[in-house]
Amino acid sequence: MKRIDTYPTHEYEGYKISQGKPFPFGATMVPGGVNFSIYSSNATACTLVLYEIGANEPMVEIPILEEFHIGNVFCMTVYDIDPDTIEYGYRFDGPWEPEKGHRFDDSIVLLDPYAKLIGGRDVWRQPIDVNNPYPFRSRVLRADFDWAGDRRLHTPIEDLVIYEMHVRGFTQHPSSEADNPGTYAAIREKIPYLKDLGVNCVELMPVFEFDELEYPRDNPLNGDQLINFWGYSTLGFFAPKAGFAASGRYGMQSDEFKAMVKALHANGIEVFLDVVFNHTNEGNDEGPTTSFRGIDNAVYYLLDEDGDYLNFSGTGNTMNCNHPVVRELVIDCLRYWVAEYHIDGFRFDLASVLGRDQEGEPLSNPPLLEALALDPLLAHCKLIAEAWDAGGLYQVGTFPAYGRWAEWNGKYRDAIRRWVKSDQGIVREVGQRIIGSPDLYGTRGSTASINFITCHDGFTLHDLFAYNEKHNLANGEDNLDGANDNYSWNCGVEGPTDDPEIAALRERLMRNAITILMVSQGVPMFFMGDEYGHTKFGNNNTYCHDNELNYFDWEKLKESADLYRFFKQVIAFRKAHPVLRVRRHLAGEDYVGSGCPDLTWHGVRPWDADWSGWNLALAFMLCGENAARRDALRDVVYVMMNMYWEPQVFELPAPTRNGVRWHVAINTGNDSPDDICPVGQEPLLEDQRSIQLAARSVVVLVGKAE
Repeated sequence: MKRIDTYPTHEYEGYKISQGKPFPFGATMVPGGVNFSIYSSNATACTLVLYEIGANEPMVEIPILEEFHIGNVFCMTVYDIDPDTIEYGYRFDGPWEPEKGHRFDDSIVLLDPYAKLIGGRDVWRQPIDVNNPYPFRSRVLRADFDWAGDRRLHTPIEDLVIYEMHVRGFTQHPSSEADNPGTYAAIREKIPYLKDLGVNCVELMPVFEFDELEYPRDNPLNGDQLINFWGYSTLGFFAPKAGFAASGRYGMQSDEFKAMVKALHANGIEVFLDVVFNHTNEGNDEGPTTSFRGIDNAVYYLLDEDGDYLNFSGTGNTMNCNHPVVRELVIDCLRYWVAEYHIDGFRFDLASVLGRDQEGEPLSNPPLLEALALDPLLAHCKLIAEAWDAGGLYQVGTFPAYGRWAEWNGKYRDAIRRWVKSDQGIVREVGQRIIGSPDLYGTRGSTASINFITCHDGFTLHDLFAYNEKHNLANGEDNLDGANDNYSWNCGVEGPTDDPEIAALRERLMRNAITILMVSQGVPMFFMGDEYGHTKFGNNNTYCHDNELNYFDWEKLKESADLYRFFKQVIAFRKAHPVLRVRRHLAGEDYVGSGCPDLTWHGVRPWDADWSGWNLALAFMLCGENAARRDALRDVVYVMMNMYWEPQVFELPAPTRNGVRWHVAINTGNDSPDDICPVGQEPLLEDQRSIQLAARSVVVLVGKAE
């Protein structure tokens, strides 16, 4: 006997329907049809609008009957429709009372917040048909990808080296020679490169569906069209960006994305997503109505007493993240990406917004952050907060963590930038940042600190030492956008130079920066292109450029082989020395009676660190016998930093054990290839009592038994 779980009870214009299941939200295939479910607490009516894919006119509009309305959920099953050939949306009726937060308009067809696929921008920069009344369309996803053999890596967070990248920017340059440049598929082609570099985690800038052609304008310098290249303006939280898929025109972006994740996992590389829950693409009251605003504006957004949008994101609106319904949407979204796309971690853009209450005030115990930290499905997922927002809330070191959250350490970025360019008065802070910021994360351990000097936002590593000021006129905002406090130094000339001494100094400062990053406790992250010295010509906010400013230049990678070699070797050095990757904070104590504390500080004389404000010379020694890592027992590393503009002689402490002598692993004061040695090939330091460090240089020694 054939079992029948659902069956039609009504008919509308030839379409058979019945009351649907209220959960899960979204469109779900069920026996014989598709179940549609959507929430609104203030709407008076809801109509399901069905299209054939690509058609401007609907095939049918089916009002969801009052009897299909369960609580605040409109749910209906439609039978005998092919989920592979339809697109759908909703019309909502209700009050138009902006002063009370209600902006219902049933003339607009709205995108499903839970849509798993979104059509309309199937190809990158595909123009929108101005005659199409519903440009972005919800689609039904047939989740049938074969994950067989995929294994979640669960790499300990302290062992990660994170590589932040933009999907399109990584391979769009012609020099990439990718078969499908700018796509998820092209990232698969470049996995051998990522492995050669040594990174074991990629953090993808936004991949949730967005409209790259929103708010069009031109570059005032050359007339080129400016677009939303970075994607921090989400249309749909559950749908991968179709324009980043070679197969997007065929609606196969989900499978292509999953194939990329599967291939990265097979090669030992975790995948993090940069997610944007603090705002949406709808902007303020002058922005488009595509979804949330027309479904239940007063629920989804933070509003003031006059119904105007509160703006803690800097983009016109702010999601009401601690409303129970919005909170569930965020949790459902992350669960979905972990369960269906096997994502390993998330970085939350302007995460402090997630801790504000429904009036916009910071909460001491934000329910959303607690729920994410303790969620059973996200239990092994890395959670990383950008612990500030555009409303002035800065929580680096104080972000509610619940034993789970790590943070982008903006204080690490600023301190190390200043140290490398020889700012005085910060030596004590530099010491704290290098050992995992125990002053910020005292009870959380060093892995709460995601250490970075560069990211997508701000100067590249090259530009950090080539420009004193930002040069953002090409963005069309009169150079008013982008950060002003860059802590950069142009080494004497603003921008490009033919002076070989300045060029050499800039490259040495880049080597200093990446060396300090890789010998710091915590989790290192850097941005794509830094490994060859990518320049954006002083533009520190290239969010709107679909060109070489944001493209990884594979020819320049070849031209900068010496810098790339250094990056690769310093990453390998970090991986080879577990004493650099300790979860707990080093305390300068000898727990096992070895005679060698886990951490000791030094200066130009051993055991005599100078913490006075003017000092620019600092050294430290790490002893693995006290590192609480079994694989670090014989690990001894000595790091010296001379940020003075003249050479300094550093006297050396005696190695901690008999028969162990110092060997030179890194010396940024030397020209390539003598600036760094392959792991295991470090030469013996001839004078074991002292070493001269060149001006503005870093030297790293390792203790090895002879």
